[in-house]
Amino acid sequence: MTQRQVVIDVETTGLSPRQGHRVIEIGAVALNSGSIIDEFHSLLCVPQFISRDAHRIHGITNSMLIGQPSPEEVFPRFRTFIENSTLIAHNAKFDMGFLRSEFARLRLPLDRPCICTLELSRNTYPFLKNHRLETVYRHVCGPQSTVVQKHRAIADARMAAAIYLRITQNRVSGK
Repeated sequence: MTQRQVVIDVETTGLSPRQGHRVIEIGAVALNSGSIIDEFHSLLCVPQFISRDAHRIHGITNSMLIGQPSPEEVFPRFRTFIENSTLIAHNAKFDMGFLRSEFARLRLPLDRPCICTLELSRNTYPFLKNHRLETVYRHVCGPQSTVVQKHRAIADARMAAAIYLRITQNRVSGK
């Protein structure tokens, strides 16, 4: 039986959970046997304003979060979604740092193993000019055939899933 994997991405109010920044969007794509089998997505209403720099990256506004579920509602459901799964993220240190912070606030354990597609892409494609998500995605999947909303959690999780699947399929096939 193949291990279930969940590719995750978060958008945040800033760049550091140590400075009190919070997760405001989470997206996740569940994989099994090389196929997407499920998705999880939510905006979150947190008592923290979005920094200008963060807003420029993801485009999420404070008003978009009004009426969205709280972390206390979202993270227990997300924990169930990732149960018994290996986590995958592009720049996993960033996403996992924020998730650990949010889980710790709620006194929930987060003990899932994690694979970083940023590191995988650096090892697999050292010749790329950079290893940003969009650059690696374009290299492994070609030009985006549909408009993808960059730097939104579910779209980024889908792109990271495509990268992970392509890299691992190429390794299995010897390419």
